[in-house]
Amino acid sequence: MVPNQEKPMNGAQSLFKSLVDAGITTCFANPGTSEMQLVYEIGITDAVRPVLCLQEDVVTGAADGYGRMKGAPAFTLLHVACGFANGIAMVHNAARANTPVVNVVGTNASYHQANYPEHELVNGRVSDLARAVSHWCGEARSASHLGELGAAAAALAKTGKVCTIVAPTNCHWDEANPPPTPPSSSGRPQVAPEAIARAAGMLSNGKKTGLVLGNLALQGEALECAGRVAARTGAVLLAETFPSRYLARGEGRPPVDPIPYEFEIGVKFLEPFEQLVFVGSGLPVATFAYKNKPTLKSPPGCDLFAMASADEDLETALRALAEASGATGTPALQPRTPASPPSGELTAAAIGQTLCSLLPENAILVDEAATNGPPIYAATKGARAHDYLNPVTGGAIGGGPPMALGAAIACPDRKVVLLQADGSGMYTVQALWSMAREKADVIIIVLKNDAYAILGLELARVRERETNAKMKSMLDLGKPTLGWVEIATGLGVPATRVGTAEEFHQRFEAALGAKGPQLIECQVSTPKEWFALEEHVHRTR
Repeated sequence: MVPNQEKPMNGAQSLFKSLVDAGITTCFANPGTSEMQLVYEIGITDAVRPVLCLQEDVVTGAADGYGRMKGAPAFTLLHVACGFANGIAMVHNAARANTPVVNVVGTNASYHQANYPEHELVNGRVSDLARAVSHWCGEARSASHLGELGAAAAALAKTGKVCTIVAPTNCHWDEANPPPTPPSSSGRPQVAPEAIARAAGMLSNGKKTGLVLGNLALQGEALECAGRVAARTGAVLLAETFPSRYLARGEGRPPVDPIPYEFEIGVKFLEPFEQLVFVGSGLPVATFAYKNKPTLKSPPGCDLFAMASADEDLETALRALAEASGATGTPALQPRTPASPPSGELTAAAIGQTLCSLLPENAILVDEAATNGPPIYAATKGARAHDYLNPVTGGAIGGGPPMALGAAIACPDRKVVLLQADGSGMYTVQALWSMAREKADVIIIVLKNDAYAILGLELARVRERETNAKMKSMLDLGKPTLGWVEIATGLGVPATRVGTAEEFHQRFEAALGAKGPQLIECQVSTPKEWFALEEHVHRTR
């Protein structure tokens, strides 16, 4: 990292050496004045690849997508308290997903902060804000300390943690020692044998059982072991509502059904189960509290047992559970579902039919389709093998575009397909520009229903009378309507608008044959089933 070894190393070089030595070489950045020494040092080395993003939630959301697919962290470059605050929503999502990420936040020089405190918080420091959404945070006290923090953050991030380094500018340019040697990975804690034995006992007691998987249990050998356990014991494989990291699904993978997000649907879905065993997943708690409704989606009397947390070695735990259950056979695998080209009205189901037919092997499917998501998810169950990403792990919407960008940077040889609701897509629309600049191989499918339709259901839970014009105005995106073709084109992404199922199928097939980002705007209605659910919720609130 040091272009001239005769000169002493500065703090910025020590920091970057600590990250590069740990294999962290991709930087998603939105720098400002206090990061110019860092920008300069990145510019004179070939070791770090910078990716410029136009807004901080794109920076942090892209780092989340990169970390989920790479299984290793990228680092972000953010500017003072307000810059970090702009990106905090996607940092929160990443932390909830236990995604490996290192944030670097530049601040005013330590000796100058008292003279110009505007870059700090009104009551506190940047590090106070960072600790609220990070698993670990360190603030550099010297240039040499900056390299030490880099080594510590890199090691911890690799275990699935969001780490934030606060770096005053004088620590960038002052003389520094080389960073310490990266510590060897100590691995993840092992699940207690007693917990595995208890889970195996539950799986053999003849009760209707769900094996609820989360985080790294939803991919690779861990998922295969869970599939063997399900085949041997009759347990049903379930996933946390918003799968953290990613879910390996499609042809040739053990089929897994996420617990539905909507409270009433989730309650009905879990009603048959007498016991649930959780491996890397939290309990099925309702996302929000509702008046006169229970907290859990699971039925009363259902036995809930958390065998392993997301921080533990889930692959080894599931291998041990398979051995304890006598699950030595082959898991049931999802067969390929034949799908013909759809015709007629352009609906979410028709879009799912096309994806089931055409989605290429090893694609990455990013799903922020909101109300139009369930029909597409159901239709793609038997698509070719692919990895499924859901960005809403922490509840912050708008993660779809930056996550697709980060996934494409992490996996440049794989096609990324983003299902994006129009309302949440506007939160981070700037990601399209970075996709164009980086030639990211992403097909963006915008599901345009001109509304925050999901909030209609939430309003139905509390309203005592019919919705009026004032209420509807706070959920309506149609006045004026969003022109996604014009928006995308203005940000450098080729875009088309389709109105029928046939047009979408043809356009998506053509997009698969090209490289680089492309956007397809689809005018779709909110599914009729959604309005029926709204009415049911209103009647039974």
